[in-house]
Amino acid sequence: MWIVPEREIADLMTREAAFNAVEKVFAAMASNDAYNFPVVREAIGHVDALYGFKGGFDRAGLTLGLKAGGYWPNNLATHSIINHQSTVFLFDPDTGKVKAIVGGNLLTALRTAAASSVSIKHLAREDAKVIGMIGAGHQATFQLRAALEQRSFEKVIGWNFHPEMLPNLEKVAEEAGLPFEAVELDGMQNADVIISITSSHDAILMADQVSPGTHIACMGTDTEGKQEVDPALLRRSAVFTDEVAQSISIGEAQHAVGQGLIKESDVNQIGAVINGAHGGRTGADQITLFDGTGVGLQDLAVAASVVDLAIEKGIAIEVDF
Repeated sequence: MWIVPEREIADLMTREAAFNAVEKVFAAMASNDAYNFPVVREAIGHVDALYGFKGGFDRAGLTLGLKAGGYWPNNLATHSIINHQSTVFLFDPDTGKVKAIVGGNLLTALRTAAASSVSIKHLAREDAKVIGMIGAGHQATFQLRAALEQRSFEKVIGWNFHPEMLPNLEKVAEEAGLPFEAVELDGMQNADVIISITSSHDAILMADQVSPGTHIACMGTDTEGKQEVDPALLRRSAVFTDEVAQSISIGEAQHAVGQGLIKESDVNQIGAVINGAHGGRTGADQITLFDGTGVGLQDLAVAASVVDLAIEKGIAIEVDF
């Protein structure tokens, strides 16, 4: 069995490698060569933590496993570690034996950013110039860095519940040589691409705050009851997702479907666009929305890539198990 500790991940996994792994597994899902297992996500009744499991099997890549972890809201203040904690377990699909254990914290951030970045590549207008960020926490910086690689953006605008955190986004914009402007939510009408990455349980972005032709990546809703955008926005949009079953049950589409604004059949797999089975955006004025719920296969794909790199570089720790 191989172990790749969390401390080694930063020197192994690049944004490009994460993007390639996630794009490939989305395509495999749409081709029915890979599937996710039902998600388990529970409040454990201790320190307000949410804990769960996401797993799946990729027949094309022969990757089997799960990610265990969740959200401990008091970690940063109490223990000086990030609130999201996770570990990926990979198994040999031929025998069931454990193959690897991989630190999942940075991988989760990278694969989540890669998912929205994949959606921008395949759904945003080619002439997109302004990117808007809703949310300015730890994950938002990963989102912004990955997104900036997909289009020739000329400006970053941002909004956050706590404006004092917006310098996190401004720093990333400055690194890319781009101006940054803090805006009210109505200012998102000036964005060509919007990424929402919050832990909200109430709609933040309203349908009339989005202009025709915008691409929106909703990345924060991954649990029943969470919500970042007005359900009416999904009715105005061509809706895509990582996995339809998750989108309508724990993703942003749960609210629009529940209110009868859209049907399950209105939600399309992003992998079908990657494969060419779906045409994606149909016009410059169409609003496209990606509901990124986060699937276990994303975690397995990036973890498998890390294990291969770690073995190749002699970093992986081999133990008899």
